[in-house]
Amino acid sequence: MASNRPSIFIDGEAGTTGLGIRKRLERMPEIALKSLPPADRKDPAARRDIMAGADLVILCLPDEAARESAALAASLGPRSPKLLDASTAHRVDPQWVYGFPEMMPGQARRIAEASRVANPGCYPTGAIALIRPLVEAGLIPPDTPLTINAVSGYSGGGRAMIEAHQREGGPAFELYALGLEHKHVAEIHVYGGLTRRPIFVPSVGHFRQGMLVSLPLHLDTLPGAPSGADLREALRRYYLGAETVSVAAGGESRLEPEALNDTNRLELYVFANEARRQAVLVARLDNLGKGASGAAVQNLALMLGLESAA
Repeated sequence: MASNRPSIFIDGEAGTTGLGIRKRLERMPEIALKSLPPADRKDPAARRDIMAGADLVILCLPDEAARESAALAASLGPRSPKLLDASTAHRVDPQWVYGFPEMMPGQARRIAEASRVANPGCYPTGAIALIRPLVEAGLIPPDTPLTINAVSGYSGGGRAMIEAHQREGGPAFELYALGLEHKHVAEIHVYGGLTRRPIFVPSVGHFRQGMLVSLPLHLDTLPGAPSGADLREALRRYYLGAETVSVAAGGESRLEPEALNDTNRLELYVFANEARRQAVLVARLDNLGKGASGAAVQNLALMLGLESAA
């Protein structure tokens, strides 16, 4: 008897994100996973054949390979599956829907109706979650010169970084992308609702997964000179009812990046010194969860009309 379960093929399932997605999908009996033998995974004909029998293909590939895989799927014409791209290749392409369901009202519906969805980057998920609501509320003008700082676990940095940190005596902490051309800046710029390109300074710590993204602000330079409580309330209203995003009440004196590991949650914080009229906003997430594999499964569920996988 033929199965009515939607079939999923992960193109690039051997990488960190692909493995994370597969592990999550194996816990979902309502879908059927397709896979190629290792010897066929780089064979275009074999990949095209398996795509033709899939309802949705997840691309977990380097950018150029993801573009080639998307073209391969498109060559199937009416048999072309839905695509969910976990690479950077299509994130600011207007023909692809950006896969951050909580980004703005109606975005989850857009994802559900789309045939091509670009999964967000880990750093942009935190940065956009902090910036866009405040731009929409008029509390941050779109041309504000913003600086975003972030630290991630080494698992998001690719094979060379993972191997460097897993070796005995690996680096404790590193700043990187100091040429100010990190590939995630484009989506922060576009989907943050900004007209001025932000400065983004990422770093990696000697821990496997987890992430903190921080945004410092001078409150008196913002329209209406808002308080920290005003910023927190704007974020709280924006994400009211969101399944995966929450705004903390405050009171913490420190944050560590690993608290949300193996979840699809995103926590937002506002820390303010009202006497100094300064604030720092922080997003905490798992770079492999809401920052990658967890977000992909959430988007997949929307695209296939499945019960929420948030």
